[in-house]
Amino acid sequence: MKWTINWNSRMLSATCLDPNGDGWGSSDYDGEWKVCDADVGDGTCTPAGYSCTGSDTTAEKCPLNFGGSGDGCQPPNLITTLINIALQPGNVDEPMYDGQAKIQNILLIIAFASVPILLLAKPYFLSKQMEHHEVVHHDDEEEGEEGGDEEHGFGEIVIHQAIETIEFVLGMVSNTASYLRLWALSLAHSELATVFWEKAMISTLPQGWLATYVGYGIFAGVTFGVLLMMDVLECFLHALRLHWVEFQNKFFAADGIRFAPYSFKEIINEHSAT
Repeated sequence: MKWTINWNSRMLSATCLDPNGDGWGSSDYDGEWKVCDADVGDGTCTPAGYSCTGSDTTAEKCPLNFGGSGDGCQPPNLITTLINIALQPGNVDEPMYDGQAKIQNILLIIAFASVPILLLAKPYFLSKQMEHHEVVHHDDEEEGEEGGDEEHGFGEIVIHQAIETIEFVLGMVSNTASYLRLWALSLAHSELATVFWEKAMISTLPQGWLATYVGYGIFAGVTFGVLLMMDVLECFLHALRLHWVEFQNKFFAADGIRFAPYSFKEIINEHSAT
């Protein structure tokens, strides 16, 4: 959803501009440009007509009023937003749309409500489905024995479903935590880039052109070798592993049934044969 929003327009709506400057009236803003009162503030305005004072926050300048520190005009950090759905329910610091906190709380309630449904409702419906398909053609004694078998069968269903529910809940938590390693990698890469820049470039700039030239060579070589080669390969391998292990297990279970991949050729041949 984040990429469907025109963030250029939203961020521009919370930016102070000079009404007589070149940036005023830009086509990047989707709304109507309004000139504010020049006697109020520092003479700059937002495209929505807010008079800037130089100490305004993004929430004060943003015309959307979605709440949080960004108020809808600041692109959110998706990883932080997803984590806060469970850790801070109802608190959205950088909302993308109005009422986002309520929607997230509803989704969280649905997620928690699915656990007792998996644990209790599914075994009940499975047992009713088994009873519906059973046809009894025995005498009274055999029917009494069958009643014991049905109770034992229902108990097995409950136990099996309880194990599956526990595995599913723990799997969802562990899989989500596993995907956070990509977030950790991005943080590590940004810190490495900062260290390379400070040690190789910032420290050599005051020492003259020769030191700067050597420092730039070191910075370019380390950036290419570490950030653009080793770290990209590392991210690729982590993403591949996450897709194969965490994501793929939602659709595959090793139950002894041979995997049949989707094939257009087989579908066309079966349709032609019929």
